[in-house]
Amino acid sequence: MATAEELYDRAVDLYAEGRHAEAVEAYRQALEIDPGFADALHGLTMAYAELGDFESAIATAKRITEVSPDDPLGWTSLSICYQRNGQIAEAEAASAQAKIREWKQQLKE
Repeated sequence: MATAEELYDRAVDLYAEGRHAEAVEAYRQALEIDPGFADALHGLTMAYAELGDFESAIATAKRITEVSPDDPLGWTSLSICYQRNGQIAEAEAASAQAKIREWKQQLKE
């Protein structure tokens, strides 16, 4: 049985090869093992977006913001997906959240 990390690595390779639907499946399998695997959630978001499935991409990006609420990249991914789906107000709000988290990280440094 493959580990979540092995499935994630396979998904990354599939994504890089342009095999986005297969990457989605591998990311999902990794997340079945480890539902809080933030990197797999990021990859799954981008794979869904590449397939034009913005509803799933947005839902997955929202999960990133729940799993890692202080991660600016999760909020940025959410913003990008909203923007690509034509939801500009939501994209701007998510972008603002990303900036806030970036500023907080800078203040800690």
